[in-house]
Amino acid sequence: MTVDRPLRAHARRNQARVVAAAREVFAEAGPEASLNEIARRAEVGPGTLYRHFPTRRALQIAVLRDRIEALCGRGDELLTSASPDDALAEWLRAFLAHARSGQGLGGAVMTVAPDELGFDCHERIMDTAARLLGNAQRSGSARADLSPGDLLQLVVGIALATAQTDDADEPDRLLGIVLDAVSQRRRGGGSAQ
Repeated sequence: MTVDRPLRAHARRNQARVVAAAREVFAEAGPEASLNEIARRAEVGPGTLYRHFPTRRALQIAVLRDRIEALCGRGDELLTSASPDDALAEWLRAFLAHARSGQGLGGAVMTVAPDELGFDCHERIMDTAARLLGNAQRSGSARADLSPGDLLQLVVGIALATAQTDDADEPDRLLGIVLDAVSQRRRGGGSAQ
């Protein structure tokens, strides 16, 4: 029986550098990007990369986990530091950026099991969206008839619709339209139609 020992500080730093570099390279070149380029950008040898991530899939999963934890961690911060409507709007902007920057990474690891990732990524994102939307609804700043799933589908729709756009402002403009539709205050505070 082998016991997993915690990584030494140097190994943890190398692992973090590989994940950060992979996040950049996968965003630029897609999930089949060169592992040698990732190692080069992380300033580690290919052996170090493979020691931490023996397969491309293991590295993709680590990057996906890192991205989702950062996104949902930002949502947790916003719950306590911003007004409910500002928190929801800021997190939806971050979610849109997350959805647009994946370059197919989510699809490449679509079959990832929650135990392989360490959590259920869909559940984690949905929970964050539910808490932020719930706060905005309780404050009266968001439509009461909107579900977290509806809201996430709208934002994913924007990400998909603008994947090939030449207009860099289009995703934010479309998200602004969605945020206007979500806002009770901008709708005059009346009941949702």
